[in-house]
Amino acid sequence: MNKSPLRTFAAGCIVFAGFCFVTCILVAGLRDNDATQRDFIEYWAAGQQMAHGANPYDIVAVLRVERSVGFYGNNPLVSLSPPVALYAALPLGWVGTKTGLILWEQALLICLSLSIWLLWRLHGRPARRFHLLGYFFAPTLVCLMAGQICIFMLLGIVLFLNFHHSRPFLAGAALLPCALKPHLFLPLAVGLLLWVVSRKAYGILAGFSASLLVSCALSLYCDRLAWSQYLQMARLTRFTDVFIPTWSVVLRFLIDRQALWLQYLPAAAGCAWTIWFFLSRRARWNWMEHGMLLLIVSVACAPYGYVTDETLLFPAVLAGLYKAEESRRSLLPFGLIAAAAMIEAVAGVRIISPFYLWTVPAWLGWYLYATGERKPARIAETGAHVAE
Repeated sequence: MNKSPLRTFAAGCIVFAGFCFVTCILVAGLRDNDATQRDFIEYWAAGQQMAHGANPYDIVAVLRVERSVGFYGNNPLVSLSPPVALYAALPLGWVGTKTGLILWEQALLICLSLSIWLLWRLHGRPARRFHLLGYFFAPTLVCLMAGQICIFMLLGIVLFLNFHHSRPFLAGAALLPCALKPHLFLPLAVGLLLWVVSRKAYGILAGFSASLLVSCALSLYCDRLAWSQYLQMARLTRFTDVFIPTWSVVLRFLIDRQALWLQYLPAAAGCAWTIWFFLSRRARWNWMEHGMLLLIVSVACAPYGYVTDETLLFPAVLAGLYKAEESRRSLLPFGLIAAAAMIEAVAGVRIISPFYLWTVPAWLGWYLYATGERKPARIAETGAHVAE
């Protein structure tokens, strides 16, 4: 049933009022140096460097820029995203930290709201508003508080799910934000490539390639040495020496800290599993079903990642909620996992804490529990009747 124009207008007014309310809170509550206490500062510093024709990966220069606005640490927050992602930070080069943080948070909220609404539509606009839990999903809240970029990638995934059949070029272009952290999508990329070849959906590759070329051209226009500077920064920072709460990192630290290749074994295994998983379901492949499991596996076996990256898992978690309700499974496991994760987030547990190692396996367990085939009830009783 179509909604009346009056109801649509009223809903739009409510959303706009809520957006204005959040903006007022940000304007009134943020201090000038609040940005220096969030991951946002690394993107702002990169944007400042680019806007002035300087190296966005220059550790010394970035530290100087960050200290000029109240950063007190000795180790600067430098963006580890490849140059293809610099387009996201470029607009921050012409605004101050407080203004930049307000605009950044607004952009994140808009992308999150759009992702949640599109997911609701993808599930057929159900009466149960499980999709609104996206605003209270612990990784999403941590992502918002830190000013991280994973919500942009979430929107890219959701747009792909919406348009991969009807508008393949647009669906491929929408995946560009995933290039911000490509290590999170290795098995998913393998599955997508296999699906594109099997379905001859080359419009998706064309869309992604076109958006990637435009982004690279924009980045190189701002800094033609961006790639060499990025590689030099990666060698100097040695971020692989730092413990990151990911099971791939745990594997390397337990066996041999110097053997970096160990950290990529789970991703390699995940890619191999993806080939089998796709080929065995090729004829009936459904991105809203099989793709959700692939998404969780991709994040679970990533070479490194943080709890903020688990924002990407909300489409799979939401699919599990609707599937569990449909099959009349208990939602208690979800409630316990979500509550425990929320407690850690509200308590301010740092994203590098090993206390976050349990979350991705827990979301994977929830999805498998919620979507698994349910054995028919009274099997034993039926068998007894047959025996009689």
